[in-house]
Amino acid sequence: MQRRIWIGSLLGIALLIIGLVTEPGPMLAAGFFAGLICSVIMAVHHAEVVAHQVGEPFGTLVLALAVTVIEASLIVSLMIAGGAAAAELARNTLFATIMIICNGVVGLCLLLGATRYGEQEFRVQGASAAFSVLIALSALTLVLPVFTTSTPGGTFSVPQLIFAGAASLTLYGLFVFIQAIKHRDYFLPPKHLADDEAHATPPGRRAAWLSVALLFACLVAVVGLAKLLAPIVERAVIAAHAPHAVVGIVIAMLVLLPETWAALRNARANRLQTSFNLAYGSALASIGLTIPVVVCVSIILSFPLVLGLSSKELVLLTITFLVSILTLATGRTHMLQGAVHLGLFAAFLFLSLFP
Repeated sequence: MQRRIWIGSLLGIALLIIGLVTEPGPMLAAGFFAGLICSVIMAVHHAEVVAHQVGEPFGTLVLALAVTVIEASLIVSLMIAGGAAAAELARNTLFATIMIICNGVVGLCLLLGATRYGEQEFRVQGASAAFSVLIALSALTLVLPVFTTSTPGGTFSVPQLIFAGAASLTLYGLFVFIQAIKHRDYFLPPKHLADDEAHATPPGRRAAWLSVALLFACLVAVVGLAKLLAPIVERAVIAAHAPHAVVGIVIAMLVLLPETWAALRNARANRLQTSFNLAYGSALASIGLTIPVVVCVSIILSFPLVLGLSSKELVLLTITFLVSILTLATGRTHMLQGAVHLGLFAAFLFLSLFP
């Protein structure tokens, strides 16, 4: 078993190295995708080992932070490579991340949990706290640029960019402080819910540190392979005459695979609170950490950065937030709520392909 974990954990890195030194063909691209899926599964395994050692909500925080740091690196590298043509990449990827998480991931978790348990419970305090920060971050970074008048076309001036980056980092830092220290109990599953792993023997410190190292290796493989697959996806998008925003959606889906898989596993195990910690924590980290990074790159390298959403995207964002507020209002979920979120996710995908 240990040998299979080692092989699975390092397979993605090996394929990434091969992809960096060779020209990928159709067969190699299929291998990249298989290696990406394997790395996702192994990343979730190592994240669960770490979570078992440090406890919640630190375990979900480790996975969210690790994925987001590498995701920000991927966006910056694609921005630098694309130049002015990539001015909307950060916006498209962040908006896609919000829609994928708030509708796709949350909807699947609600539907999967409801089909097995009927109703599931979570702590309103933690979920609503996370979601309120998500609304504020989204408004500051993706909505306000549409209405500011200093610069045209959904952009911020340099002082506005600095304020948006600082505000995003500050709000995310405060959320992490509340989640991990001040009100950690808000983000723990309700006490009466049984947890089959709660009384299992925690891994040793050496095994936990090894899993931390392998977790980062797997996440590097996930994002690296996603970057190698991005040009192939972009060529396919152009050949299909689909909108360029689809590229950002595909990148976000690939990068969010580890959190999605982990959230679904927890929902199936009746740990919906942990699923919400993973989902909303990833969305918050994506905005709170990525925006300051891309702002710095935009200012230092004088790259254009378009953050404002279109009217269609603003409507989808508003509906998503309203439905999510209703979903999180009672602390109990059922199948219909999951179906509604998945319906919104389907509308997002459809309107991205046929704007």
